[in-house]
Amino acid sequence: MVLESLIKSEAAEQRPWKMFFVGLLFASVAIFLSLWIFRDQASLIMVFLTVVACIPLIYNTLSYEEKKDARKNVKEVFLLKEHSKALAFFMFLFLGITIAFSLWYILLPENLVQTTFNTQIATIKAINSRVFLGSTINMAGLSRSNIFSQILFNNFKVLFFCIFFSFFYGAGAIFILTWNASVISAAIGTFFRRNIAKYAGLMGFAQVASYFHVFSAGLLRYFIHGVPEILAYFIGGLAGGIISVAVIRHDFGTESFKHVLYDSIDLLVLAVLTIVFAALIEVYVTPIFF
Repeated sequence: MVLESLIKSEAAEQRPWKMFFVGLLFASVAIFLSLWIFRDQASLIMVFLTVVACIPLIYNTLSYEEKKDARKNVKEVFLLKEHSKALAFFMFLFLGITIAFSLWYILLPENLVQTTFNTQIATIKAINSRVFLGSTINMAGLSRSNIFSQILFNNFKVLFFCIFFSFFYGAGAIFILTWNASVISAAIGTFFRRNIAKYAGLMGFAQVASYFHVFSAGLLRYFIHGVPEILAYFIGGLAGGIISVAVIRHDFGTESFKHVLYDSIDLLVLAVLTIVFAALIEVYVTPIFF
């Protein structure tokens, strides 16, 4: 197929920044096709089509990373360094998808936005209602440590699903992450549309500058803690995917399988530590700026 043949996993790891543009293309084509053919279900179909385009590349990358793990006499530090190449291109891919969804949310007419992001908007409303309730409870005495525990628990659930989907469906974690990208994009787009009204009276260059300011603020609001959080999900997905490929390729108990398993455990530990770090930023750092 055309989209999946644009770039190979080895080339993506060598030039991970290219995956940003691949993500832009995958998401944009998915939005166009979903509105053209499946308009009433566009909010879910666009996620599905983006995932379909990503899966061959992600699965080939997981297989490529598993081959690295299967090599004997390779130090763990070297393996983690090698895996960082795959994680870098995963992050650029996610960023490209998120930016594409965000831009289309901003640029499309209001009626198409409601059609294209219907499910995502409903999800945000549900989250906001829980946040409002949580804020009310917090006024009654809920401490930041309690909020941290709730956020950490929710993030661990997503991490578990990423590992679970990657293990049983190979590249399945990309579905959860693409869905999260679409929800984050809807939140960024909503933030942009609401705040740009404050600059409606400005003209010329000042108006253009205000657009960039609000869009940057929207990105920053969610990416301060979102980047390490998404990175943790990709690390967990990589670990689950590597084990999945190893189960197919090796007999249990072989030396190669043990080596792959140990490396995957290291990745899982790193994912947990990154999730904790992201939760700390979300609770104690992000509120300082927003």
